[in-house]
Amino acid sequence: MPAATAPCSILLLAGGRGQRMGGEDKGLLSWQGKPLIAHIQAVVRPLTDDLIISCNRNHDQYRPFADQLVSDAHADFPGPLAGVLAGLAVARHRWMLVLACDAPLIDQALIGDLMNQANEQDQPAMVRQGGFWQPMFSLIPCALRADLELAWQQGDRGIQRALLKHPVRALEYGEDDPRLSNFNTPAFLQR
Repeated sequence: MPAATAPCSILLLAGGRGQRMGGEDKGLLSWQGKPLIAHIQAVVRPLTDDLIISCNRNHDQYRPFADQLVSDAHADFPGPLAGVLAGLAVARHRWMLVLACDAPLIDQALIGDLMNQANEQDQPAMVRQGGFWQPMFSLIPCALRADLELAWQQGDRGIQRALLKHPVRALEYGEDDPRLSNFNTPAFLQR
């Protein structure tokens, strides 16, 4: 990764309900002998000195994988924007990269592409795959925290809609790019 990349906090979202996994804590489910969170942490750990995990349960199990843990300010798993807001509240750098805990095939090249989108205009960046936005692969300027808080207060619970209220830089990837695969059903874990 280029040395010119700006320092960046990295947030791994692991605070969901895990409905498609039968209510299991997705980040802790085993794949290839390790929890999903361990695969992603191994990729991102060399890229930041501020690794944050948003989790709403099992804090003791997540603690070894992060510099900081955060939880949603609202109960009942209100959506990924809650995790992003909790991350933005503690992020130590100007930018925060957001990744889902269930994408263990992510690599440093894709993360580097996102991190290299940091810009003086504080425009967020988001992956777009086959014409569809992928908000779980986003780079957010921490300066947008107040705007995202306002979006929350206005009822938004998803990252995509809240970010698209701003000019967003798109990083285009093919529909078949395996690095963007979300392991969000039991069938994915069996592959």
